[in-house]
Amino acid sequence: MNRIIGERDLSEVAFSPEEARATYRELVRARAFDDRALALQRRGWMSSWPPYRGQEGSQVGAAMAMADDDWLFPTYRSNAMQIARGVPISDILLFRRGRPEFHSDHDVPNFPQAVPIATQIPHAAGVGMAMNYERAVKGDGAKAGSDDGNSKDDNSAVLCYFGDGATSEGDFHEGLNFAGVFDAPTVFFCENNEWAISLPRHRQTASDSIAEKAQAYGFEGVQVDGNDPLAVRGTVAAALDRARAGDPVLVESLTYRQGAHTTSDDPSQYEETARELPDWRTADPVDRYESYLREQGVLDDEFVAEVEAAVEEELDEAVERAESVEPGDPHDVFDRVYEDLPPRLRDQKAWLDSFRAERDVQELDH
Repeated sequence: MNRIIGERDLSEVAFSPEEARATYRELVRARAFDDRALALQRRGWMSSWPPYRGQEGSQVGAAMAMADDDWLFPTYRSNAMQIARGVPISDILLFRRGRPEFHSDHDVPNFPQAVPIATQIPHAAGVGMAMNYERAVKGDGAKAGSDDGNSKDDNSAVLCYFGDGATSEGDFHEGLNFAGVFDAPTVFFCENNEWAISLPRHRQTASDSIAEKAQAYGFEGVQVDGNDPLAVRGTVAAALDRARAGDPVLVESLTYRQGAHTTSDDPSQYEETARELPDWRTADPVDRYESYLREQGVLDDEFVAEVEAAVEEELDEAVERAESVEPGDPHDVFDRVYEDLPPRLRDQKAWLDSFRAERDVQELDH
Protein backbone atom coordinates (compact mmCIF):
# COMPACT_ATOMS: atom_id res chain seq x y z
CA MET A 1 0.00 0.00 0.00
CA ASN A 2 1.42 3.38 -1.03
CA ARG A 3 1.03 6.61 0.88
CA ILE A 4 1.54 10.09 -0.57
CA ILE A 5 1.72 12.97 1.88
CA GLY A 6 2.59 16.65 1.55
CA GLU A 7 3.26 19.34 -1.01
CA ARG A 8 5.97 19.33 -3.65
CA ASP A 9 7.69 21.91 -5.80
CA LEU A 10 5.90 22.27 -9.14
CA SER A 11 9.09 21.18 -10.87
CA GLU A 12 8.73 17.80 -9.15
CA VAL A 13 5.21 17.09 -10.43
CA ALA A 14 3.79 16.80 -13.91
CA PHE A 15 1.67 19.96 -13.77
CA SER A 16 2.48 23.23 -15.46
CA PRO A 17 1.94 26.63 -13.80
CA GLU A 18 -1.13 27.06 -16.02
CA GLU A 19 -2.61 23.81 -14.75
CA ALA A 20 -1.77 24.76 -11.18
CA ARG A 21 -3.61 28.07 -11.60
CA ALA A 22 -6.58 26.30 -13.19
CA THR A 23 -6.72 24.06 -10.14
CA TYR A 24 -6.67 27.12 -7.89
CA ARG A 25 -9.56 28.62 -9.86
CA GLU A 26 -11.62 25.47 -9.29
CA LEU A 27 -10.80 25.47 -5.57
CA VAL A 28 -11.98 29.05 -5.15
CA ARG A 29 -15.10 28.29 -7.18
CA ALA A 30 -15.87 25.24 -5.05
CA ARG A 31 -15.37 27.14 -1.78
CA ALA A 32 -17.51 30.06 -2.89
CA PHE A 33 -20.28 27.72 -4.05
CA ASP A 34 -20.35 25.93 -0.71
CA ASP A 35 -20.51 29.26 1.16
CA ARG A 36 -23.29 30.55 -1.11
CA ALA A 37 -25.30 27.33 -0.90
CA LEU A 38 -25.06 27.32 2.89
CA ALA A 39 -26.31 30.93 3.03
CA LEU A 40 -29.18 30.14 0.64
CA GLN A 41 -30.26 27.17 2.73
CA ARG A 42 -30.17 29.14 5.95
CA ARG A 43 -32.70 31.62 4.57
CA GLY A 44 -35.02 28.87 3.39
CA TRP A 45 -34.22 29.15 -0.30
CA MET A 46 -33.61 25.40 -0.63
CA SER A 47 -33.60 22.19 1.37
CA SER A 48 -30.84 20.78 3.56
CA TRP A 49 -27.29 21.32 2.29
CA PRO A 50 -24.32 18.98 2.88
CA PRO A 51 -21.29 21.27 3.44
CA TYR A 52 -17.95 20.16 2.03
CA ARG A 53 -15.77 23.05 3.24
CA GLY A 54 -12.29 21.62 3.84
CA GLN A 55 -12.66 18.89 1.22
CA GLU A 56 -12.25 21.07 -1.89
CA GLY A 57 -8.68 19.95 -2.56
CA SER A 58 -9.71 16.32 -2.54
CA GLN A 59 -12.74 16.71 -4.79
CA VAL A 60 -11.26 19.16 -7.28
CA GLY A 61 -8.05 17.17 -7.60
CA ALA A 62 -9.97 13.97 -8.31
CA ALA A 63 -12.30 15.62 -10.81
CA MET A 64 -9.42 17.15 -12.76
CA ALA A 65 -7.76 13.73 -13.05
CA MET A 66 -10.71 12.31 -14.96
CA ALA A 67 -10.94 12.13 -18.74
CA ASP A 68 -13.95 13.74 -20.39
CA ASP A 69 -15.56 10.38 -21.11
CA ASP A 70 -14.96 8.83 -17.68
CA TRP A 71 -18.08 8.23 -15.62
CA LEU A 72 -18.52 9.73 -12.16
CA PHE A 73 -20.75 8.11 -9.54
CA PRO A 74 -21.34 10.91 -7.02
CA THR A 75 -23.05 11.26 -3.67
CA TYR A 76 -24.89 14.16 -2.09
CA ARG A 77 -21.60 15.73 -0.85
CA SER A 78 -19.58 15.55 -4.05
CA ASN A 79 -20.86 18.87 -5.40
CA ALA A 80 -17.38 20.38 -5.76
CA MET A 81 -16.39 17.40 -7.85
CA GLN A 82 -19.48 17.70 -10.02
CA ILE A 83 -19.08 21.39 -10.87
CA ALA A 84 -15.39 20.82 -11.59
CA ARG A 85 -16.56 18.14 -14.03
CA GLY A 86 -18.83 20.60 -15.82
CA VAL A 87 -22.22 20.12 -14.16
CA PRO A 88 -23.93 23.55 -14.14
CA ILE A 89 -24.15 25.07 -10.67
CA SER A 90 -27.78 25.96 -11.34
CA ASP A 91 -28.58 22.27 -11.82
CA ILE A 92 -27.27 21.41 -8.37
CA LEU A 93 -29.21 24.30 -6.84
CA LEU A 94 -32.39 23.19 -8.62
CA PHE A 95 -31.91 19.64 -7.36
CA ARG A 96 -31.86 21.06 -3.83
CA ARG A 97 -35.10 22.90 -4.63
CA GLY A 98 -36.86 19.69 -5.59
CA ARG A 99 -36.34 19.77 -9.36
CA PRO A 100 -34.94 17.02 -11.58
CA GLU A 101 -31.22 16.66 -11.02
CA PHE A 102 -30.19 17.13 -14.65
CA HIS A 103 -32.17 20.20 -15.62
CA SER A 104 -29.83 21.66 -18.22
CA ASP A 105 -28.99 20.20 -21.60
CA HIS A 106 -25.46 19.01 -20.90
CA ASP A 107 -23.63 15.79 -21.63
CA VAL A 108 -21.36 15.40 -18.60
CA PRO A 109 -21.09 11.63 -17.97
CA ASN A 110 -22.29 11.64 -14.37
CA PHE A 111 -24.79 9.34 -12.73
CA PRO A 112 -27.37 10.93 -10.39
CA GLN A 113 -26.28 11.69 -6.85
CA ALA A 114 -26.77 8.76 -4.48
CA VAL A 115 -28.31 10.02 -1.25
CA PRO A 116 -28.60 6.59 0.45
CA ILE A 117 -25.19 5.71 1.79
CA ALA A 118 -23.01 3.49 -0.44
CA THR A 119 -25.72 2.41 -2.89
CA GLN A 120 -23.72 3.83 -5.82
CA ILE A 121 -20.71 1.56 -5.15
CA PRO A 122 -22.11 -1.68 -6.64
CA HIS A 123 -23.66 0.42 -9.43
CA ALA A 124 -20.21 1.76 -10.32
CA ALA A 125 -18.72 -1.72 -10.30
CA GLY A 126 -21.58 -2.90 -12.50
CA VAL A 127 -21.01 -0.16 -15.06
CA GLY A 128 -17.31 -1.02 -15.11
CA MET A 129 -18.23 -4.64 -15.77
CA ALA A 130 -20.62 -3.51 -18.50
CA MET A 131 -17.80 -1.57 -20.16
CA ASN A 132 -15.77 -4.77 -20.31
CA TYR A 133 -18.70 -6.72 -21.73
CA GLU A 134 -19.29 -4.06 -24.38
CA ARG A 135 -15.64 -4.14 -25.41
CA ALA A 136 -15.77 -7.91 -25.63
CA VAL A 137 -18.84 -7.76 -27.86
CA LYS A 138 -17.30 -5.12 -30.12
CA GLY A 139 -13.94 -6.77 -30.56
CA ASP A 140 -11.74 -9.51 -29.30
CA GLY A 141 -12.53 -9.23 -25.61
CA ALA A 142 -9.41 -7.24 -24.74
CA LYS A 143 -9.30 -5.50 -21.39
CA ALA A 144 -9.80 -1.78 -21.06
CA GLY A 145 -6.87 0.33 -22.12
CA SER A 146 -5.49 -2.02 -24.76
CA ASP A 147 -3.97 -0.54 -27.91
CA ASP A 148 -5.85 -2.75 -30.34
CA GLY A 149 -7.76 0.00 -32.14
CA ASN A 150 -10.49 0.57 -29.56
CA SER A 151 -12.18 3.94 -29.83
CA LYS A 152 -11.81 6.67 -27.21
CA ASP A 153 -15.13 5.68 -25.66
CA ASP A 154 -13.79 2.14 -25.25
CA ASN A 155 -11.03 3.50 -23.04
CA SER A 156 -13.26 5.15 -20.47
CA ALA A 157 -13.22 4.27 -16.79
CA VAL A 158 -15.41 4.80 -13.74
CA LEU A 159 -14.72 6.83 -10.61
CA CYS A 160 -16.97 6.20 -7.62
CA TYR A 161 -16.99 8.78 -4.81
CA PHE A 162 -18.03 8.00 -1.22
CA GLY A 163 -17.20 8.89 2.37
CA ASP A 164 -15.56 6.83 5.08
CA GLY A 165 -18.95 6.03 6.60
CA ALA A 166 -19.91 4.18 3.41
CA THR A 167 -17.20 1.58 4.07
CA SER A 168 -19.36 0.23 6.92
CA GLU A 169 -22.12 -0.70 4.49
CA GLY A 170 -22.44 -4.05 2.76
CA ASP A 171 -22.63 -2.30 -0.61
CA PHE A 172 -18.98 -1.27 -0.22
CA HIS A 173 -17.76 -4.83 0.17
CA GLU A 174 -20.02 -6.22 -2.52
CA GLY A 175 -19.03 -3.54 -5.04
CA LEU A 176 -15.29 -3.94 -4.45
CA ASN A 177 -15.57 -7.72 -4.55
CA PHE A 178 -17.30 -7.68 -7.94
CA ALA A 179 -14.80 -5.16 -9.30
CA GLY A 180 -11.88 -7.32 -8.19
CA VAL A 181 -13.32 -10.55 -9.55
CA PHE A 182 -14.32 -9.10 -12.91
CA ASP A 183 -11.42 -6.64 -13.41
CA ALA A 184 -13.81 -3.71 -13.68
CA PRO A 185 -12.16 -0.47 -14.87
CA THR A 186 -13.24 1.29 -11.68
CA VAL A 187 -11.53 3.58 -9.17
CA PHE A 188 -13.16 3.71 -5.75
CA PHE A 189 -12.47 7.15 -4.27
CA CYS A 190 -13.05 7.34 -0.52
CA GLU A 191 -12.84 10.69 1.26
CA ASN A 192 -11.87 9.91 4.83
CA ASN A 193 -12.31 12.80 7.26
CA GLU A 194 -12.15 10.44 10.28
CA TRP A 195 -15.80 10.98 11.14
CA ALA A 196 -19.05 9.70 9.66
CA ILE A 197 -22.29 11.32 10.75
CA SER A 198 -22.13 9.97 14.29
CA LEU A 199 -19.14 7.65 14.58
CA PRO A 200 -15.38 8.21 14.33
CA ARG A 201 -13.46 5.92 12.01
CA HIS A 202 -11.90 3.89 14.82
CA ARG A 203 -15.39 2.78 15.88
CA GLN A 204 -16.27 1.71 12.33
CA THR A 205 -13.30 -0.50 11.54
CA ALA A 206 -10.28 -2.06 13.24
CA SER A 207 -8.22 -1.81 10.04
CA ASP A 208 -5.19 0.44 10.13
CA SER A 209 -6.54 2.20 7.06
CA ILE A 210 -9.38 2.08 4.59
CA ALA A 211 -6.97 1.72 1.68
CA GLU A 212 -5.69 -1.62 2.93
CA LYS A 213 -9.18 -3.11 2.63
CA ALA A 214 -8.57 -3.36 -1.12
CA GLN A 215 -6.13 -6.22 -0.56
CA ALA A 216 -9.01 -8.51 0.42
CA TYR A 217 -10.53 -7.99 -3.02
CA GLY A 218 -7.36 -8.55 -4.99
CA PHE A 219 -6.34 -5.08 -6.04
CA GLU A 220 -4.32 -2.07 -4.89
CA GLY A 221 -5.24 0.48 -2.25
CA VAL A 222 -3.44 3.82 -1.88
CA GLN A 223 -3.61 6.79 0.46
CA VAL A 224 -3.17 10.40 -0.57
CA ASP A 225 -3.04 13.77 1.15
CA GLY A 226 -6.56 14.95 0.36
CA ASN A 227 -5.73 18.57 1.12
CA ASP A 228 -3.12 18.66 -1.66
CA PRO A 229 -5.06 18.91 -4.96
CA LEU A 230 -1.97 18.19 -7.05
CA ALA A 231 -1.21 15.03 -5.10
CA VAL A 232 -4.83 13.92 -5.41
CA ARG A 233 -4.88 14.64 -9.12
CA GLY A 234 -1.67 12.69 -9.74
CA THR A 235 -2.75 9.76 -7.59
CA VAL A 236 -6.22 9.50 -9.10
CA ALA A 237 -4.87 9.88 -12.65
CA ALA A 238 -2.48 6.97 -12.03
CA ALA A 239 -5.31 4.95 -10.50
CA LEU A 240 -7.54 5.58 -13.52
CA ASP A 241 -4.75 4.45 -15.84
CA ARG A 242 -4.50 1.20 -13.88
CA ALA A 243 -8.26 0.80 -13.98
CA ARG A 244 -8.32 1.25 -17.76
CA ALA A 245 -5.92 -1.69 -17.93
CA GLY A 246 -8.35 -3.82 -15.95
CA ASP A 247 -6.93 -3.29 -12.44
CA PRO A 248 -9.35 -1.54 -10.04
CA VAL A 249 -7.91 0.75 -7.36
CA LEU A 250 -9.17 2.01 -4.00
CA VAL A 251 -7.95 5.54 -3.22
CA GLU A 252 -8.28 6.79 0.36
CA SER A 253 -8.12 10.58 0.39
CA LEU A 254 -7.18 11.82 3.85
CA THR A 255 -9.00 15.09 4.43
CA TYR A 256 -10.97 17.02 7.02
CA ARG A 257 -14.45 18.51 6.75
CA GLN A 258 -14.68 21.76 8.68
CA GLY A 259 -18.46 21.91 9.00
CA ALA A 260 -21.34 19.72 10.10
CA HIS A 261 -22.54 16.62 8.27
CA THR A 262 -25.51 18.60 6.92
CA THR A 263 -27.30 21.82 7.78
CA SER A 264 -29.78 19.76 9.81
CA ASP A 265 -27.05 18.19 11.93
CA ASP A 266 -25.48 19.26 15.24
CA PRO A 267 -22.16 17.40 15.62
CA SER A 268 -21.71 18.72 19.17
CA GLN A 269 -24.37 16.21 20.23
CA TYR A 270 -22.24 13.17 19.43
CA GLU A 271 -18.59 14.08 18.89
CA GLU A 272 -16.61 12.42 21.65
CA THR A 273 -13.53 14.63 21.67
CA ALA A 274 -11.78 16.97 19.30
CA ARG A 275 -10.09 15.01 16.57
CA GLU A 276 -6.34 14.78 16.98
CA LEU A 277 -5.08 15.07 13.44
CA PRO A 278 -1.78 16.41 12.05
CA ASP A 279 -1.57 19.99 10.85
CA TRP A 280 -1.26 19.03 7.17
CA ARG A 281 -4.65 17.34 7.40
CA THR A 282 -6.59 20.06 9.23
CA ALA A 283 -5.09 23.07 7.45
CA ASP A 284 -7.49 24.86 5.14
CA PRO A 285 -6.80 23.43 1.65
CA VAL A 286 -7.64 26.62 -0.24
CA ASP A 287 -5.44 28.86 1.92
CA ARG A 288 -2.70 26.23 1.96
CA TYR A 289 -2.69 25.84 -1.80
CA GLU A 290 -2.79 29.59 -2.41
CA SER A 291 0.21 30.08 -0.10
CA TYR A 292 2.04 27.29 -1.89
CA LEU A 293 1.45 28.79 -5.35
CA ARG A 294 2.56 32.21 -4.16
CA GLU A 295 5.77 30.67 -2.84
CA GLN A 296 6.28 29.05 -6.24
CA GLY A 297 5.79 32.38 -7.98
CA VAL A 298 2.79 31.35 -10.08
CA LEU A 299 0.08 33.35 -8.27
CA ASP A 300 -0.32 37.05 -7.49
CA ASP A 301 -2.93 39.42 -6.04
CA GLU A 302 -4.25 40.45 -9.44
CA PHE A 303 -4.98 36.86 -10.50
CA VAL A 304 -6.63 36.07 -7.15
CA ALA A 305 -8.88 39.13 -7.40
CA GLU A 306 -9.89 38.25 -10.97
CA VAL A 307 -10.77 34.69 -9.98
CA GLU A 308 -12.83 35.78 -6.98
CA ALA A 309 -14.76 38.36 -8.99
CA ALA A 310 -15.48 35.91 -11.83
CA VAL A 311 -16.67 33.25 -9.39
CA GLU A 312 -19.06 35.62 -7.62
CA GLU A 313 -20.52 36.68 -10.96
CA GLU A 314 -20.97 33.04 -11.98
CA LEU A 315 -22.75 32.24 -8.72
CA ASP A 316 -25.08 35.22 -9.09
CA GLU A 317 -26.00 34.04 -12.57
CA ALA A 318 -26.54 30.46 -11.37
CA VAL A 319 -28.93 31.58 -8.63
CA GLU A 320 -30.83 33.78 -11.08
CA ARG A 321 -31.07 30.92 -13.54
CA ALA A 322 -32.40 28.58 -10.86
CA GLU A 323 -34.95 31.15 -9.70
CA SER A 324 -36.17 31.65 -13.27
CA VAL A 325 -37.31 28.04 -13.59
CA GLU A 326 -41.06 27.65 -13.28
CA PRO A 327 -42.34 25.90 -10.14
CA GLY A 328 -42.69 22.16 -10.51
CA ASP A 329 -45.98 20.33 -10.69
CA PRO A 330 -46.63 18.61 -7.33
CA HIS A 331 -48.15 15.69 -9.22
CA ASP A 332 -44.70 14.87 -10.60
CA VAL A 333 -43.76 13.07 -7.39
CA PHE A 334 -46.58 10.62 -8.13
CA ASP A 335 -46.98 10.52 -11.89
CA ARG A 336 -43.33 9.84 -12.73
CA VAL A 337 -43.01 6.78 -10.51
CA TYR A 338 -45.55 4.27 -11.82
CA GLU A 339 -47.49 3.98 -15.06
CA ASP A 340 -50.51 2.92 -13.00
CA LEU A 341 -50.54 4.37 -9.50
CA PRO A 342 -50.99 1.81 -6.71
CA PRO A 343 -53.87 2.49 -4.28
CA ARG A 344 -51.69 3.96 -1.54
CA LEU A 345 -50.16 6.58 -3.84
CA ARG A 346 -53.57 7.36 -5.35
CA ASP A 347 -54.83 8.11 -1.85
CA GLN A 348 -51.82 10.33 -1.12
CA LYS A 349 -52.26 12.21 -4.38
CA ALA A 350 -55.97 12.76 -3.64
CA TRP A 351 -55.13 14.01 -0.15
CA LEU A 352 -52.61 16.49 -1.57
CA ASP A 353 -55.20 17.82 -4.03
CA SER A 354 -57.78 18.26 -1.28
CA PHE A 355 -55.20 19.94 0.97
CA ARG A 356 -54.30 22.45 -1.75
CA ALA A 357 -57.97 23.07 -2.62
CA GLU A 358 -58.93 23.74 1.00
CA ARG A 359 -56.13 26.28 1.38
CA ASP A 360 -56.37 27.67 -2.14
CA VAL A 361 -52.73 26.76 -2.88
CA GLN A 362 -52.26 27.34 -6.61
CA GLU A 363 -48.59 26.44 -6.90
CA LEU A 364 -45.55 25.64 -4.82
CA ASP A 365 -42.43 27.81 -4.88
CA HIS A 366 -40.07 24.85 -4.67
